[in-house]
Amino acid sequence: MPPLPPTYGETRGLALMEGLEDAGTLVFTAADAVAVGKTRGMSPTQVHLLTSRLARAGWIRRIRRGLYATTGKLPGSVAPHDYLVALALATPSALSHRTALHFHGLSDQVPREIICTTTAKVVTPSMRHRGKGESVWVVDGLRVQLVNVRPERFFGIADVWVDQRTKVAMTDKERTVLDLVADPARFGGFGEALSILEAHHGSLDLPRLVSYARRYGVAVVAKRLGWALESFGVKGKVLAPLLAVPVKMVQPLDPRRTRVGPVIARWQLQDNLAAPLMR
Repeated sequence: MPPLPPTYGETRGLALMEGLEDAGTLVFTAADAVAVGKTRGMSPTQVHLLTSRLARAGWIRRIRRGLYATTGKLPGSVAPHDYLVALALATPSALSHRTALHFHGLSDQVPREIICTTTAKVVTPSMRHRGKGESVWVVDGLRVQLVNVRPERFFGIADVWVDQRTKVAMTDKERTVLDLVADPARFGGFGEALSILEAHHGSLDLPRLVSYARRYGVAVVAKRLGWALESFGVKGKVLAPLLAVPVKMVQPLDPRRTRVGPVIARWQLQDNLAAPLMR
């Protein structure tokens, strides 16, 4: 690592770092740094200069323009959890999909990337350079995928502790399972989603899951969930709200397979689980 510049103001830099950590801002914006610097008698110009020098010195790292994180290399400082870095890329956001699936013990597979759901419209560097594509950020080797949803579908979020000092927003167990049915491609396909649901439906708050499915506002998602739960032995009034969801036409069970197979009239679904995948 290159040495600190000769003109580096070490005392002010330490004061700024101390203020940021006292405020609990291990991941911070330029505006956060300016606000902390003001409490230490520093002007915005001084703070901007200090953050640039701190980054060159390796005491903080630049995540993207105007967004920084501590590195833990300064004695007494700590680096933020990767989840905090991921969530800082878009606001509001919550850890979701495979990341939440693994955290909740619904899958033993360790995700290769962190997945966050957000209502923000994000243009990542990969999208900027390659045109349309997945919303993926890569920060010092950390790969973060951002899944955009409508504001009315940003629900089922809870604050969870992922270690002794880090609390983050994450989809709860039932919302994570709903995403299995609503967006099965992100979990390896509808068959994989069904296997996870079959193995773990007994540990779920089923009334909450059903209410989430109705709130999601997509009829076929409610019908697929209802059919799956019934197939796994769930009976009684818990399925009634899903049966009551109106549908305009028969929809395929697996959205990625061709539409051939018998119709399940009770759920207005076409059983195409044995059909070939669409190209």
